[in-house]
Amino acid sequence: MTVTDKGAAPGAKAPAHEAPPVGDLPARPRRGTPWLLTAAMTALLVLLTLTSAGLGAYDISPGDVLTSIAHRAGLGGSELSRVPESVLWNVRFPRIVLALLIGASLGCAGALMQGVFGNPLAEPGVIGVSSGAAVGAVAAISFGLNFLGNWTIPAFAFVTGLGTVLLVYAMSRSGGRTEVVTLILTGIAVNAFTGALIGLFIFFADTAAVNQITFWQLGSLSAATWPKVLAVLPCAALGLAVAPLYARKLDLLSLGERPARHLGVDVERLRIVLVLVIALLTAAAVSVSGIIGFVGLVIPHLLRMAAGPGHRFLLPGSALGGAVVLLAGDLAARTVAEPAELPLGVLTALFGSPFFFWLLRRTRRRQGGWA
Repeated sequence: MTVTDKGAAPGAKAPAHEAPPVGDLPARPRRGTPWLLTAAMTALLVLLTLTSAGLGAYDISPGDVLTSIAHRAGLGGSELSRVPESVLWNVRFPRIVLALLIGASLGCAGALMQGVFGNPLAEPGVIGVSSGAAVGAVAAISFGLNFLGNWTIPAFAFVTGLGTVLLVYAMSRSGGRTEVVTLILTGIAVNAFTGALIGLFIFFADTAAVNQITFWQLGSLSAATWPKVLAVLPCAALGLAVAPLYARKLDLLSLGERPARHLGVDVERLRIVLVLVIALLTAAAVSVSGIIGFVGLVIPHLLRMAAGPGHRFLLPGSALGGAVVLLAGDLAARTVAEPAELPLGVLTALFGSPFFFWLLRRTRRRQGGWA
């Protein structure tokens, strides 16, 4: 039995602001959906790893791949001949592991960004980390800096990416608080400034440096090595371990800042910590791979549509989904146009931008416009 307002006529329609009938509400995801998605993505990840390790200019059968892995792990098997063993462990596996780390970092960073900003259209580049990292890399290439050897460009990219985020946050902070709108607008302004700096560096660079800058900005894993994996691993492991600890607070923040504060969430401290985690994950990824867009936008939103907005699954699920997507993208990048290799960032943008356009229209339609 429902309670009606005093004086309301029997059978009168409910006011427009009341909740719609249950039949008009979107269906809730089933309780087992996160587990099914996790199992499906894990199985796909294993399959892609075996396929990616075997396919290329020098094909290796899945049986030989498993035999080599078992031998290295001390589980039996036997060592392959010199060429396939070298191809697997010096070329293919560093690239696979790097793709997994970068994809997981970008996917998790995107889920954190959308949780912090409360907007499914948010992605890590909004706060300037990608463009900031690009400035450092482009500066190192333009000036021919090489005092850290092969580490020079990744080191510059990481430092400037992290520094740009800290600058954006400091500039948007006022009266001990940071508003989301101010943070976004500051990020847009800083992105425009870093874009101008990149253009200036390119203008004064020689032809060889311009070609190297262009290739870096397109994004690629072609230069993957075990040292680069070890460079990304600590930052990725730290960020991916810390992010799930804030799942419950992000769920509370999704109710709104004021309700979250009433429920005991220190919103400002939460935002500071998570922005730093986002910067750590994204700067580490971008520093070794170049700019790879849309992974942090597409994956979290697809998982949210399939399994609901709960961050307890969304954060690790986005990391797993990002790893799957980037590994699949890298496999396509190096096999579709053999013997040439397509830039990975171009592929992710090629497929991600139509999805972003669809998401934009879908969000606008549901809200009845932006005004």
